[in-house]
Amino acid sequence: MLSILRHGSRDDRRREPIGRHAPVNSFSQIVRALLVFGCVTLAILASGLRTARAAGAPSNAEFAAFVERLWPLAQARGVSRQTFDAAFNGVTPSPTILGHTRKQAEFVKPIWDYLAGAVSTARTERGRARAAEFSAVLSQIESRYGVDPYVVMAVWGMESNFGSFTGGENVIRALATLAFARYRGDFFRDELLTALEILQQGHATPASMSGSWAGAMGQTQFMPSSFFKYAVDFDGDGRKNIWTSIPDALASTANYLAEHGWIKGYTWGYEVTLRPGYDVSPHDPLKFRNFAQWAADGIRRADGEPMPGGGEGSLYLPAGAKGPAFLFTQNFRVIKTYNNSTYYALGVGLLSDRIAGVPPLKGSWPKQDKRLSMTQTQDLQRHLARLGFDVGEADGRIGDKAQTAIRAYQRKAGLMADGYPTPALLEKMRTAR
Repeated sequence: MLSILRHGSRDDRRREPIGRHAPVNSFSQIVRALLVFGCVTLAILASGLRTARAAGAPSNAEFAAFVERLWPLAQARGVSRQTFDAAFNGVTPSPTILGHTRKQAEFVKPIWDYLAGAVSTARTERGRARAAEFSAVLSQIESRYGVDPYVVMAVWGMESNFGSFTGGENVIRALATLAFARYRGDFFRDELLTALEILQQGHATPASMSGSWAGAMGQTQFMPSSFFKYAVDFDGDGRKNIWTSIPDALASTANYLAEHGWIKGYTWGYEVTLRPGYDVSPHDPLKFRNFAQWAADGIRRADGEPMPGGGEGSLYLPAGAKGPAFLFTQNFRVIKTYNNSTYYALGVGLLSDRIAGVPPLKGSWPKQDKRLSMTQTQDLQRHLARLGFDVGEADGRIGDKAQTAIRAYQRKAGLMADGYPTPALLEKMRTAR
């Protein structure tokens, strides 16, 4: 039985343990069909060749020379020649992985679509079943690391669907491809060298070290550097095995969150309701106030429970003043260290609640609103920069810095400062001076 202590605890009674085609009949139809098929096939092949040339696909000889240049660096980290050669045996660069680095989305998913997938009924039910299956292990992990076990379960669910999908790429090949391409400078080269150290220490084999196209590994989706710092051998077999040992994977996640400042006994946050006409403009999501102050302002928890007697929260409106409102604790920021995305961290928080048996959100998302395309969002970021607001890179994604800039512009323009980017806001910025 999980003994969970959530600050300002929720009602424990709501928690549970953890088209068909027409046939081709005549000979002439068959001939025409074959001709069309042949032309289409040739066009596809030609397109593929043009793409490969444009991508500058590396030769195996160039790649082999790059690998050999890595040897002195690996040797300096204590990697043996035997381990090094075994890791790169048969490894060639992957054009598919290089293709991932060039993909650009036309639209960023609205948060309600993202959460519909992240906190689906199927994932919630699977999470509850897995929590019950590993309740004893989760209780031990909570006792050792002080991290909410339902949040640990939610991270597991978000990263690998509770261990069912850990990525099918050979991590050495993925990292070597990205390192050879100098994607993100030396970052992937350093991750590759760290992966070789993990192999040298015997925690995995080259064949078992599977992960994502970007080298995130196992059920926790740790990069090698995170594995080196935070992976633990919880089952006591002498290996830190985040690929096939569920106790190791869950404990490694809890250790990661604990090391990044998880506050024991606190949850991630609460859905809240704002009193009518409440002015959100003074409240920046990066600034915290104690829960007593929020209560004095007329802010109430949506589930009807009282505000916590201590601790702090920050107000966040992920879909503006018309959508659900939340008070995030500092633990929400800790979740974001795992994946620096507010969407992701909110997905983890809400999934942890659903697994714990807490009912769904009370508030409604403004699904009828028009949303900005990636290009329009970049345009909005450029206008903010033009107007003197710091947005960082115009990457088409609204992170903390961009939202802070939006709120500052809204305040300056006399608008409700909810930080929500809309087509109307973009039009107003285009004519602003």
